[in-house]
Amino acid sequence: EFKDKIYPTLTSIFGSEWKPGIDGEERITILFHQMKQGVGGYFREADEYIKLQVPNSNEREMVYLPLSQINSSQLKTLLAHEFLHLITFNQKNKIHEVSEEVWLNEARAEYASTILGYDDPYESSNLKRRVKVFLSRPTDSLTEWLNKKYDYGSINLFIHYLVDHYGIEILASSLKSKLVGIPSLNEALKKNGFKEDFSQIFTDWTIAVIVNDCSINRKYCYFNKNLKDFRITPALNFLPLTGKSSLSVTNLTKNWAGNWQKITGGNGVLKLRFESLAGLNFKVPYIIEDEQGNFLINFLELDENQTGEVYIKDFGTKNKSIIIIPSLQTKISGFDGIEPTY
Repeated sequence: EFKDKIYPTLTSIFGSEWKPGIDGEERITILFHQMKQGVGGYFREADEYIKLQVPNSNEREMVYLPLSQINSSQLKTLLAHEFLHLITFNQKNKIHEVSEEVWLNEARAEYASTILGYDDPYESSNLKRRVKVFLSRPTDSLTEWLNKKYDYGSINLFIHYLVDHYGIEILASSLKSKLVGIPSLNEALKKNGFKEDFSQIFTDWTIAVIVNDCSINRKYCYFNKNLKDFRITPALNFLPLTGKSSLSVTNLTKNWAGNWQKITGGNGVLKLRFESLAGLNFKVPYIIEDEQGNFLINFLELDENQTGEVYIKDFGTKNKSIIIIPSLQTKISGFDGIEPTY
């Protein structure tokens, strides 16, 4: 499977690993060993250096896989994921002398199994496991990498959306760039003739995971057949059905994390006000659902103090709910661990 499918497919798209590499040997070493529960394998950059530089180097191109998975149908998915890390080391560290940001490195590796057709059957696929994790915590930041299962959920669902709409070439071009992270994706989008940038695509994605309906707008859905029925459930807020009322919701967020708040109930004119801190950069789409179940998508205009408001007539009658989707998009690069909360 590796020789006939994984290796030729991934190298034709992303370029090769370091050959013949640190050991002068074109073959790749795989070490199976016992790992902690839930770990699917890993690649160590340390092995790509001589022992004089890194004393615990194994001085070879190698990946590590869990002994517990040696007879599993998941094994080829795990191997493809780790092999893409090996390719990334050559394309970024060796050729351009830069280190890819972990979130994007992992996102490309996550997509490898989809490229190779390993999402079918969907029931036993890596994609289904990631969907389940994402649905349990959709507000996890895309760019903050703490190596938790939730990190894999958000990057996987985002990267599927990105490739659905902008093609695998965006992942390949950004890998072969001397830039890393968001700037490398922006460069790849421009180079491939797209006017949208990462910020626009992320905002569209936060809408797509709620509505996922191509008939509203092709930007707001997945094309992947396994994700056509996928939708998240927003946090719910109810307004009293009579009289005048007010509701305040305070939320904490990080850069490049989706937040979804749905408001229903009430009767009359709804005044919606959004406030944050001056100096930040929030994008705030909102979706109005009418009594027929149709969605109207709009964007809140924020002033220099990151404050904005909108009035919605006939709330509770002609318009039955609103979903507000603020996302913080201030920081563009330098993601390397715990990110501040705002």
